[in-house]
Amino acid sequence: QLQLVESGGGLVPPGGSLRLSCAGSGFNLYGYTIGWFRQAPGKEREGVACINKNDGIKSYGDSDKGRFIIFRDSAKNEVHLQMNNLEVDDTGHYYCARGRACDSNWSRGTDFQLWGQGTEVTVSS
Repeated sequence: QLQLVESGGGLVPPGGSLRLSCAGSGFNLYGYTIGWFRQAPGKEREGVACINKNDGIKSYGDSDKGRFIIFRDSAKNEVHLQMNNLEVDDTGHYYCARGRACDSNWSRGTDFQLWGQGTEVTVSS
């Protein structure tokens, strides 16, 4: 069965860090573009970070501000999102998804077909 499973979410104070993981099952993540997205209550889903399948080029959403790093762990068939200096506005449900490419429209998520169930991130003091 093809699926993505996210983990690593939790409660963290402002300024803290979290590393989210996206594990692939039934396929090799290295052969696919993987994106991280989030949705906060009452807000639209937004793209957080994306890593291309062939050239490994990374793209980040507007929320990044130089705080996030997306990277692959091919040995574990995972893609991670390292989030540093977290802010209250980073609170939300974070998803990883498999897509076509980190192109100019990637952050909309419409070209990503396989989605995980997500993991919750809460930034609060």
